[in-house]
Amino acid sequence: MKNLFENIRPYSEEETMQAVKKLFADPEFVLQLEIFRDKINVSEWVKEVLACKTQFEFHLTFANRVFHYFAEKTCTKIHYSGIENINPNNQYLFIGNHRDIVLDSSLLQIYYFKNGYDATRSAIGDNLISAPLFVELARLHKMFLVLRSGTLKEKINHTHLLSSYIHHSIFEEKESVWIAQGNGRTKNGDDKTQQGLLKMLTLADPENPLETLKQMQITPVTVSYQYEPCACLKARELALSENSTYTKQSGEDAESIINGITGFKGEVHFVIGKPLQQEFENIPPKLSLNEKLALLCDQIDRQIYMNYYLYPQNYIAIDIQENSDRFSAHYTQEDKLSFMNYLEEQSIVQDVTKEKMKNYLLDIYANPVRNKLRIEKLKNE
Repeated sequence: MKNLFENIRPYSEEETMQAVKKLFADPEFVLQLEIFRDKINVSEWVKEVLACKTQFEFHLTFANRVFHYFAEKTCTKIHYSGIENINPNNQYLFIGNHRDIVLDSSLLQIYYFKNGYDATRSAIGDNLISAPLFVELARLHKMFLVLRSGTLKEKINHTHLLSSYIHHSIFEEKESVWIAQGNGRTKNGDDKTQQGLLKMLTLADPENPLETLKQMQITPVTVSYQYEPCACLKARELALSENSTYTKQSGEDAESIINGITGFKGEVHFVIGKPLQQEFENIPPKLSLNEKLALLCDQIDRQIYMNYYLYPQNYIAIDIQENSDRFSAHYTQEDKLSFMNYLEEQSIVQDVTKEKMKNYLLDIYANPVRNKLRIEKLKNE
């Protein structure tokens, strides 16, 4: 099995400790850590890392510290909740809304660390971390690769491989897994679980698809950023995609990763939802598999929308779009003026008009309100 997953799996415990010693003995890598010198004594930090005896110790000493460094600089506050919904002795398939390439899954890991649990495995597209150093850091931190390139036949094989690896992680190696609810980040703020994701997960056991999904203990997780650090990049991509296929430029994904980590986010809310269990019992048995999967997608989305934290910026955005003051009780005029200034700054790019940029930026912040209102309405009917 190890050989089967060789091209996508993270490092094992033993491999991690060997790779850590090699990486942190590299003067060029250690020199790059100097960006943290305003808050961290780098030479002492390297000694602490090299003294780690386990993968978990390394994660706490390195990744956890890196995250807190950037969180202190880019977030006014981070709120975590929902840890009581899971048992640390069990394995889960966490399916999350996807707003940022690295941070979404990192928040889950940090929440795990806060409670004394080891990190989960996390999926990341191989197209996003092509640089050798990024790949090495990903494998050190329990990330596995989602292979996205190749011919149609190769892509089908990649999909089966991914399904098998997730099954192997949860059922054989007893490792929880985080994966995004769709292929790529949500660009317009309208978080939706793609049915193809659940279909992929059934490929490893096509004879018992629903029972296998149930045993995975699918658990929705929700992240809400007060300010999306990549909002400008997302709005620009959507605007340029209106009349033609958008082609990413070299280095664009790396820019998104860096902006996501270093960009201002304001408050952040992260919520672990409740594992889907009863939801499986409520699925009518006569439905086709695709219809059953569609119902499960709706249940995942329902939790994500209900757990999404709405900030004043979200309510301001929808009021601007609707030219109303419907949600004015949720914000002040000072909040609105600040957000309007933010829209002005974020809408200035060379190749898209300011009006188009503002429209797409408003969608990013207004759509979560629409989704939450729709779910609350269904709940009350």
